[in-house]
Amino acid sequence: MRILLVEDEKLLSGYIAKGLQNSGYAVDAVYDGEEALYEYSINEYDLIVLDLNLQKKDGIEVLQEIREQNANIKIIILSARSKVDDRILGLDEGANDYLIKPFDFGELEARIRSLLRRNFAQEPSVLTVGELKLDTKSKRVTYLDQEIALTRKEYGILEYLMLHKGQVISAEELTEHVWDHDFDPFSNTFRYHIHSLKKKLNAAAADDFIQTVRGQGYRMEASV
Repeated sequence: MRILLVEDEKLLSGYIAKGLQNSGYAVDAVYDGEEALYEYSINEYDLIVLDLNLQKKDGIEVLQEIREQNANIKIIILSARSKVDDRILGLDEGANDYLIKPFDFGELEARIRSLLRRNFAQEPSVLTVGELKLDTKSKRVTYLDQEIALTRKEYGILEYLMLHKGQVISAEELTEHVWDHDFDPFSNTFRYHIHSLKKKLNAAAADDFIQTVRGQGYRMEASV
């Protein structure tokens, strides 16, 4: 899953970004409202963490402009503005959630997980395809109760495919949602990770789950 983090306090931004990256998310961090809108215009995001006290363009303005373009993107406001009126304004303008600073990182993560699950209303916190299970809380992947050790990117690819099981997902869509804006589309990075993921599933006797659809992408289905 790919997150746009909009936070003008660089130390706090670095702390949040590192924590989310350690949990397997791809994170693009920006520090002002104009930069946020630019990154949003050229990339696909699953969720936005948005501060309100921003330079160049206020967070509420950013929220309004994004909502005019996209009614579905998940947005969490993370702000020191703690008055009830501020929270009401943020939610009325289209934020899905509002978390007041100072905050606990574990709570931010939990709210992110909750919002991302709402994109796929039928999906619980544990995703399953046949005997393959992925726990979005613990970040553990198991097949027949045996754990499969994955890298962050392998986990990200698998999670996205499992959330869209049965659908053909292109390599471009996968990289948009699993890597950040530093990804080089001309490198072999994606092919390396998808090959490594399929190899690990194969070693766990789960080899038929990720099917390559020639010229289109990849589909996640249970073995038959």
